[in-house]
Amino acid sequence: MAGMILKEDVEKVRAATDLYDIVSASVTLRPSGTGTFVGLCPFHDEKTPSFSVRPALGVWHCFGCGLGGDVFGYVEHQENIDFREAVELLADKYHIELHYENSGGRTEHSGSKRARLIEANEEAQRFFMSQIMSKEALAARKLLGGRNFSRADCERFGCGYAPQGWDNLVRYLASKGFTQQEMLDAGLARQGQRGVYDYFRGRATWPIRDSTGRTLGFGARKLYDDDQIAAKYINTPDTQLYRKTQVLYGIDLAKSSIVKKRQVVIVEGYTDVMAMHLAGIDTAVATCGTAFGAEHAKIVRRLVADDSLGAVQLVGPLNVPGQALSSRIVFTFDGDAAGQKAALHAFGLDSAFLSQTFVAVADDNLDPCDLRINRGDQAVRSLIEHAKPLYDFVIDAAIGRFDTTYATGQMGAVKAVAPLIAQIRDRSQRDLYARKATRRIGVDLDIMQREVRSAHGQLHVRDEDAYSPRRRFGAGNGEGAGQPRVEPGSNPYANPAERRALEHRAA
Repeated sequence: MAGMILKEDVEKVRAATDLYDIVSASVTLRPSGTGTFVGLCPFHDEKTPSFSVRPALGVWHCFGCGLGGDVFGYVEHQENIDFREAVELLADKYHIELHYENSGGRTEHSGSKRARLIEANEEAQRFFMSQIMSKEALAARKLLGGRNFSRADCERFGCGYAPQGWDNLVRYLASKGFTQQEMLDAGLARQGQRGVYDYFRGRATWPIRDSTGRTLGFGARKLYDDDQIAAKYINTPDTQLYRKTQVLYGIDLAKSSIVKKRQVVIVEGYTDVMAMHLAGIDTAVATCGTAFGAEHAKIVRRLVADDSLGAVQLVGPLNVPGQALSSRIVFTFDGDAAGQKAALHAFGLDSAFLSQTFVAVADDNLDPCDLRINRGDQAVRSLIEHAKPLYDFVIDAAIGRFDTTYATGQMGAVKAVAPLIAQIRDRSQRDLYARKATRRIGVDLDIMQREVRSAHGQLHVRDEDAYSPRRRFGAGNGEGAGQPRVEPGSNPYANPAERRALEHRAA
């Protein structure tokens, strides 16, 4: 194993690296004073931006969680790697060869493990795409063609085919210089009694990429009845690169539109993302084999956040110039029981996120891909245009199960909807929805409020005010106590001592 990276090479990488370019790949940055940019911190959940970047100085700092440092420190935290790996990752990105202390003076560039895994995934993607037009891949082409996707559409989204057999990909990657351990670590192969074999076999494939377009893993759809894996879809298992709770399929294609339009549409499958984009909804993404969760919400909210009024917190759907529908998160749940369960799952997310969350359901519960096949692109666009707020969708679905023309039906609706309203953590919205439900059911407000209070106490729901900025600091409140609050628009480096400290830390 190579020794320490020579200091002059570390400085060469530092000089070549653009901190703004690295940070803006995952954080939406906005100017805030001369040479300063601010955004929402990628390392902790926040509503108002306290994360500041000074590209000219090569330093960043978050006044919310206290993290800060240089470009290497940022990559370490962002990628969950150590200093050496961060240097190697950036050296690989900027095509800089590294020298190591015990390499006998030889020039060598040993890419980091993470960089090698990315290279393996990129090579696997080239292999899968090269197979899609093969004779064996007819079933995959029929699947995609039957969903109104042309060959050009499939190329745009990187659709491929993993051949049947034992080790087609393994042998291909070996010919490209990858070790079996690298294939295993990338989630592309598995260890069997007869040796290492392909993880994806006899399936249509889709590349799952990060926001910069790097391939982190794959999703694959079953094609053959004799497939030994019963699941219709499988995904790359969690690896150093790929964590299903932190990836969104299509984010590489949708990111710029999400930032511009302040809107994201979340669908349930790879073909749904394709259908949405081809119909003109270019903000569509999908989760990969898991429910939409808190980590996904952090990614989305950083992209749709709006701090245009400085310290005034903007929550809820907003008007964005030039956009008919904006500053909203739209889920395309099915209208059946499973879809309603998925919508209820979203109640566990924070109030600021939910205040912008809508649900779009086709009349006959068609998913976006089938809706496009049956009714065309305009129907897909109309589906998103007529989305309902999440709370309204869930509460209306519960009330709709009862015949409220009868007193017993009214009380049944109250008992069903009160626990739902009680889960709304924002106090002001909880009261508004209690009143709305009361009017629809046709009962007195005090009956509903009594049931909601009872359910709220039993569920131990934490109260929040989504419309007020969270207080980050306070004397005696633990980490960060006593530190000054930095409002958006201010210069967090105005304090010369703080600036010198950060420059020293980055040196």
